[in-house]
Amino acid sequence: MAVTIKDVARKAGVSPSTVSRVLSNHPRISTETSQKVKAIMEQLGYHPNIMAKSLVSKTTNSICIMLPKSAEELFSNYFFMELIRGIVTQASRLGYDVLISSGANEKEEVEGVSRLLNGRRVDGVILLYSRTNDPVVDFLHENNHPFVLIGRSDQYPDILSVDTDNVQASYDATKHLISLGHERIGFVSGPPELVVSKDRLKGYMQALADAGLESHPEWIVEGEFLQESGYRAMSFFMNLPNRPTALVLIDDVVAFGILRGLHELKYNVPEDLCLVSFNNIPLSELSTPPLSSIDIGIYNLGYTASQVLIQSIKNNQDASYQKRQIIPHRLMIRESSIHSVRS
Repeated sequence: MAVTIKDVARKAGVSPSTVSRVLSNHPRISTETSQKVKAIMEQLGYHPNIMAKSLVSKTTNSICIMLPKSAEELFSNYFFMELIRGIVTQASRLGYDVLISSGANEKEEVEGVSRLLNGRRVDGVILLYSRTNDPVVDFLHENNHPFVLIGRSDQYPDILSVDTDNVQASYDATKHLISLGHERIGFVSGPPELVVSKDRLKGYMQALADAGLESHPEWIVEGEFLQESGYRAMSFFMNLPNRPTALVLIDDVVAFGILRGLHELKYNVPEDLCLVSFNNIPLSELSTPPLSSIDIGIYNLGYTASQVLIQSIKNNQDASYQKRQIIPHRLMIRESSIHSVRS
C-alpha cells in the first residue's frame, strides 16, 4: 500500500499541512523540521503526487525541449546530444523534469507545444534551433508562454535567447585561413532558413571583404548538417576549374563527409585543401587529420538555456537579467589548417 502524506505526518509528529509546506519549500518551515520530515519521507519511501502538487502550486516542474524536424540529423549529430545533456543536467539540479517534443512539420510542432503548455504538462519550452519566420516562436511569443531560443530571432529581439556570436566566430575561422595566405576560400553552409547559416555566412563574407578578397557564388554551397552534405560538397568543389584551396564548414559532421570524400580521391588535408569547421565535438580531435574547429561551448549553451528558462518560470517571466546570453567561442587550431600557401 502506498505511503501517504498522513503516514509521514504521523511518523514525524507534525500535521499533514506541515508536510505539505516542507514539500513546497515554504519559508516559514524551520531547517530542523524540514530535514526531519524529509528523512522520514526517505525512510518510509514516500513520493509526492506530482499531479496533486502541480494543482496546488500551478506549476509542473517540467520543461519541454523542442527538437528539429529531422530525426536523422538529430541522432547522427553529437551537437544536439551534447546540447540536450547540458539542458537535462541543469534542469535536474533545479528539480525539473524534461519532456521532449518534435513534429514532422511546423504545423505539428506548434500543435505539440500547444498541447503540452495548454494541457499544463510543462511550464516552458527550449527551442534547439532558430529559424526565420518560425511559427513556433510566433505562437509562444503571442501567447506569452515562457521559452528560450538557442540562437537568435530577428523578428523578436527581446525574447530570451542563448547563442554564440556566430558572425564573429565565422569571421575568426575565415581570417585564420586568410592569415595562412589563402585567397580562394569556400564556404559550406547549412539550410538557408536557419539563422545560424545566415550568420556564419555573413561572418565569412565580411572577413573576405575586410581582406580585400572577392567572394565567388560558386564557392558557397548549401546543405544539411549531415556527412552526406559534406561528401556532395567535396565532389562539387574538387570538380571546379578554379577550386578553393581552403574551406569554412558549417559543422564538424559536414567536415567528416568532406574528409571521407577527399580520402577516397587520394587528396591530402591540409596540403591539397585546408579545413576549418564548427562545434569542436570530441571526434574532431580524433579525425584524420585532426580537424581545426570553432569551440562554441555546446554543453554551456544547453546548461545556460535551461537555467535561464527555469529562472524565468520561477520569476513569472519578470527577469532582471540580460535577455540575450552569449557563450564565448574559441578557435581550436589543428592539423587540418596548418598548411600555408606561401610555403
